[in-house]
Amino acid sequence: MFTKVLVANRGEIAIRVMRTLDELGVASVAVYSEPDRDAPHVRRAGDAYLLGPGPPAESYLNVDKILEVAHQAGAEAIHPGYGFLAENAAFARACEKAGIVFIGPPAGAIDAMGSKTKAREIMRDAGVPIVPGTTDPVESVEDAKKVIDESIGYPVAIKAAGGGGGKGFRVAQAEDELEKAFEGASREGDKFFSDPTVYVERYLPDPRHVEVQILADGEGNVIHLFERDCSVQRRHQKLIEESPAPAVDPKLRERIGKIGTEAARAVGYRSAGTIEGLLADGEYFFLEMNTRVQVEHCVTEMVTGIDIVREQVKIAAGEPLAYAQKDVVLRGHAIECRINAEDASKNFAPAPGRIDSYREPAGPFTRIDSGAEEGYEVLPLYDPMIAKLIVWDVDREASTKRMLRALGEFEIGGLKTLIPFHQALLATEQWRNGETCRDLVEDKDWLKQLAFPAAEKGGEEAEETEETVERKYAVEVSGRRFDVKVIGAPQAANGAAPAGGVKKAPRRERKTGGGGGGVPGQLVSPIQGTVLKVAVKKGGQVEEGALICVIEAMKMENEITAPSSGTVEELGVSEGGSIATGDTIAVIK
Repeated sequence: MFTKVLVANRGEIAIRVMRTLDELGVASVAVYSEPDRDAPHVRRAGDAYLLGPGPPAESYLNVDKILEVAHQAGAEAIHPGYGFLAENAAFARACEKAGIVFIGPPAGAIDAMGSKTKAREIMRDAGVPIVPGTTDPVESVEDAKKVIDESIGYPVAIKAAGGGGGKGFRVAQAEDELEKAFEGASREGDKFFSDPTVYVERYLPDPRHVEVQILADGEGNVIHLFERDCSVQRRHQKLIEESPAPAVDPKLRERIGKIGTEAARAVGYRSAGTIEGLLADGEYFFLEMNTRVQVEHCVTEMVTGIDIVREQVKIAAGEPLAYAQKDVVLRGHAIECRINAEDASKNFAPAPGRIDSYREPAGPFTRIDSGAEEGYEVLPLYDPMIAKLIVWDVDREASTKRMLRALGEFEIGGLKTLIPFHQALLATEQWRNGETCRDLVEDKDWLKQLAFPAAEKGGEEAEETEETVERKYAVEVSGRRFDVKVIGAPQAANGAAPAGGVKKAPRRERKTGGGGGGVPGQLVSPIQGTVLKVAVKKGGQVEEGALICVIEAMKMENEITAPSSGTVEELGVSEGGSIATGDTIAVIK
């Protein structure tokens, strides 16, 4: 076993890996960017090293610096977590060349399964069913159109060859959407995976996303840990995961597990990995393989009792699997909710900011994987995940009740999170029936109901109002305790009403269009980020709903559209530039 391991990641996954290393008696080394100097994962490790100087968003991708730190710290191995360098074959090879163990699969397996087109070809040749589509990259929109017309038909999914995690995935429902989908998938593929090539496959409108967790050692032993259902997604990125999958019976479970282990053997896999697939009308199709530990590995750990990260570390250290397939038993039901800094009422817009107060839920079979705390800054540079909340109980119904109880206890003050979304969705008939809930997640009217009360006030109500604060007290009446909420004027430091009377909140101008602001027709940015694309020019005519620009924030692309038809009289953005919340994007009259 190793004596010291460097964790080349941040946030909750870095802390989760460090906990397992502690239990194995292995010292941990953290790395950090300048903004993460005081982050919890930095304080959690035995040693910590700065990855700067350089752009903070690129710090965790600095291979040379990470390897330098590993040597300096005396680390024998590097655990990449997920994201960043976890599925980077070049990084795995660089570790090997530097004499450092990469805690993950061989570079050849990452190459084989990291390219989605190559993986589809390998799976097809191995007899594993794949979603109908191309196994070779499609070079242009014209080539894509030809393939679609000849053999696939609409709707289609345009997917980055090196994609994963919902990145580089676009859908064209008809031919007039093809160019935009092709361009978007290619752009994200290039940005996140340094590979702009894309391929085309049939888009299944409402499939279940079902995946199987596998473990493979260096001696040829491969097992699966049953399946997870990850169908509740926004923008093809997961929000809620559960195990076992509600639509999978024992016969299909055995088949899916066999597909997973055969896929791993086909590429000589070693380590923890996930075979992702789509289940539609009883048919199961291979989708892709994620050659790393997954965000949602926790639900599998809860129903099997197997520490997946521990097995991953032991395999990398040369140890054989501690389990045979017959040893893996499925017990009860687990659910995971991703607690992201997002505003679901605004179509899951990123909502970075400072956490003013933080209290995690507790209780039986309730697990929190988090990298946050009170005072923690959720940065727009990185993924919006604050924490993962995981619960277990004897069946799906009981597990849902436990999750709702735990969500009610989770307090994160100062910024918007997905807690209200999870509470609302888990209380629906769709969830109780085990549906994909896609109709809810894509229903903007349903999502708007999740807005905080303050966000519901329209511009026409924006008369001068008294500034108020909310205070909570505990009172007793006839010996019985009551919690009382008082909303009123803020107090002075001595508890009295403020001198000079109650101050008025600033008068807000009536909002116009989708952005609001003080200028008629002004469209302002709802988020902070980087402008990836500008689709209009000053003086140009636009229709209501037309694309104005694309802003990338917290690893998500956000399309900003015209709130009304008119002429672009002012344009305040340029491609590659940065933008802050409230900045003017355009003025349309």
